[in-house]
Amino acid sequence: MLSANKPPLVVIVGPTAVGKTDLAVQLAQQLKTEIISADSRQIYRKMDIGTAKPDKSQLALVRHHLIDIVEPEETYSLAVFQSQAREIIGQLQIMGKVPMLVGGTGQYIRAVVQGWKPPELKPDLALRNKLEEEAARNGVGVLLAQLQEKDPVSAERIDPRNVRRVIRALEVTIQTGRPFSGQRLLEPPPYRVVQIGLNRPREELYQRIDQRIDQMIQAGLLAEVTAILKDGCPEDAPSMSAIGYREMVAVLNGKIGMEEAVVLMKRATRNYIRRQANWFSLKDEDIHWFNMQEDTLSQVAGFLTKEI
Repeated sequence: MLSANKPPLVVIVGPTAVGKTDLAVQLAQQLKTEIISADSRQIYRKMDIGTAKPDKSQLALVRHHLIDIVEPEETYSLAVFQSQAREIIGQLQIMGKVPMLVGGTGQYIRAVVQGWKPPELKPDLALRNKLEEEAARNGVGVLLAQLQEKDPVSAERIDPRNVRRVIRALEVTIQTGRPFSGQRLLEPPPYRVVQIGLNRPREELYQRIDQRIDQMIQAGLLAEVTAILKDGCPEDAPSMSAIGYREMVAVLNGKIGMEEAVVLMKRATRNYIRRQANWFSLKDEDIHWFNMQEDTLSQVAGFLTKEI
């Protein structure tokens, strides 16, 4: 089937705090469609403030999928997200709607739009256990150094706090003798992808981040984390490695004060934005970039009118 004959999938990407949620909700209303979230932290229930989820009014205006689907103590994989997103996309297309995938988690976006297929390799449990023990004993930095030497692309792209993904990348690389980053198979998806990228000047983006984090603290992020831990979520759960949550855990444990936590949150978010740029490059010819301004919504809507 020619690409032009495939049903469209609208994808909206961009760095944290650029304004994806607001624009996507307004655009979805115009297109009379629904939003599929591609955010690896908004999947967790109870984690509302620190993940900047759409608020109640936005959720009431447009139906959102893949938000609040697992508990903070549960695990959730890229493969599961890919499968669930594909299913929802198919359902929306059957309903005659143009699906809209929105988010800033690069792996989630790429897995869907590029049709990622994981390496067909059985886990080496002995090697995995060895790597897990090394991470527990000496810290994930030791594994990251190994990964940087063997597969610098994966080392740059993987969040260093995601120990599970660091270990998997190193495990596959060691087993096969080839970089994990080059082993993904691609299966062209059954839809025509139209990617919209949203951007702002970096300093403006940093100001928005600072404001957002200050608002998170004022809104009760510490109390949110306290409640999650009280409900039985372990401090070392993958969900608690998210920016904001790990800092609040450190505050609760008396390791740092709130003022230091805020500084660390802002610094970590800036670093995260730089990693996002590896996934969503301004030079990527498959992404149609728009600078955020007053008439961006009308610009994007006009563009999509011609594309879909």
